[in-house]
Amino acid sequence: MTTVRRLNGLLRRVPVWLVYLLGMVPAVWAFWLGLTGGLGPDPVKALEHRLGELGLQYMVAVLAVTPLLRLSGINLMRFRRALGLLAFFNIAAHMLVWLALDIQFHWSEIAQDILERPFITIGMAGFVMLVPLALTSNDGALRRMGGRAWRRLHMLTYPAAIAGGVHYLMLVKAWPVEPVLYLAAIMGLLALRLRLRRGRVSGGEGRAEPLPRARM
Repeated sequence: MTTVRRLNGLLRRVPVWLVYLLGMVPAVWAFWLGLTGGLGPDPVKALEHRLGELGLQYMVAVLAVTPLLRLSGINLMRFRRALGLLAFFNIAAHMLVWLALDIQFHWSEIAQDILERPFITIGMAGFVMLVPLALTSNDGALRRMGGRAWRRLHMLTYPAAIAGGVHYLMLVKAWPVEPVLYLAAIMGLLALRLRLRRGRVSGGEGRAEPLPRARM
């Protein structure tokens, strides 16, 4: 426990803006590689793939914050909002690359893809669920909505994460290991969160979980 307290003390000294700054580096680097020919023969597809994967990685990180705290005592709660917004930024950039560089804003083709290609339909649904979370990821929205309504809205994080994992799995089609691992991590973390919550209730802690200030 002394080591955990020491680590949490160090984490409290890390400014949140640094998480945003460092968290933007992979996406900026991916764009740079795309502009300089470092993403191979199909840079648009490679950039699109990389940004979507980064978004999923940050979503997994968001889901892991609470189990990490409950099981190990390591407290990353103050960074959860930053991680959630970084997930949204990368997923929005992933979608923008698809719209602007891949499909080139051919709206009829975009509409057809969304309606007829299930992996795009599911991915778009996940993105739509993330939009209200990003828009309300601030203290002002929390005060206006009230804690209970805000918590209910932000439970959209869970189906949005599942949609992202399924989208990736369906996109690749060949069933390689990587998309399976992402979806397994998402489902495993959600199951763990549910188990921890049930454990708190059965243990006599029937009150609601304290409202986090750092959730997406």
